Amino acid sequence: MLKSARKEEKDPEGRMPLAEHLRELRNRLVKSLLAVLVTTIVAAFFYKDIIQFFTDPILQAVGCEYSFAELAKDTNETQCARIVQNGLLSPFTLALTVSLSSGVVLASPIWLYQLWAFIAPGLHRNEKKYSLAFVGAGFPLFVTGAYFAYWSLPKMASVMLEFSIIGSDNQLPLDDLLQLIMRMIVVFGLSFELPLLLVMLNFGGVLSGRKMAGWWRAMIMGITLFAAIATPSTDPISMLALAGPIWILYFGATAIALLNDRRRARRDAAGPADDEASDLDLTPEDIGEVESVSASRALPEQATTERVNGYDDVT
Repeated sequence: MLKSARKEEKDPEGRMPLAEHLRELRNRLVKSLLAVLVTTIVAAFFYKDIIQFFTDPILQAVGCEYSFAELAKDTNETQCARIVQNGLLSPFTLALTVSLSSGVVLASPIWLYQLWAFIAPGLHRNEKKYSLAFVGAGFPLFVTGAYFAYWSLPKMASVMLEFSIIGSDNQLPLDDLLQLIMRMIVVFGLSFELPLLLVMLNFGGVLSGRKMAGWWRAMIMGITLFAAIATPSTDPISMLALAGPIWILYFGATAIALLNDRRRARRDAAGPADDEASDLDLTPEDIGEVESVSASRALPEQATTERVNGYDDVT
């Protein structure tokens, strides 16, 4: 059994010796790794279902119902593709990769809590409140962006196959396809975190709401350009389906920043509360000319000692 370093008497300010910090970090890491190991083993029994969950929408959009020989005789110039695996070790390597990736994602509540439990004692009460609020808002935003990526991938696949040469065989390596899916999910998920990042900068006093409101033209253009690159579909619906929510989130973040700036201005105008210390002016000031002060000689040996700049050799 691992002993938690905080089962002993806790310091109210979260202070502890360096050895205790290292022991606490070791315990948190071991618990996180055990959680990832358990969820990876569980995911290994369902890795085929996980792969089908991500690839079935694409196959439904571009999958081949006939053999390539039959498609070559098709006069309708139908374009489709099949998912393939190359190499003898490819299925086993892919199973390990999918299981481990799924284990890390499924165990994220546990290792995120361990990370929070290690950092939280060093934070003030307001910092804890804001951190929990940002984490609570960041996870749904990332999941929403991931869903938009999952929804747009079949449309993107059908558009990409339109560039195929007539009569050619389209084969999609499964490992490359899964890497593309994961990359799209991460990119879309992180793009939905942009408004949250702007709000964090505003609460930290780095960025004002007025400046965010002045950026609205450039932000709309940048978000639209990003959506056009991330969803290379010819129809504008797919692009607007990604750009529209990010526009709404950006203007929502701007409104929150403006309200926070107004609240901060009222608080500064009211001055500090009764239980708060007022701000000190620590600006250095010129003390003027130094005046010499005569002092009585306290020691006998100081009677014959010459003074230099108000000081004698003895002292």
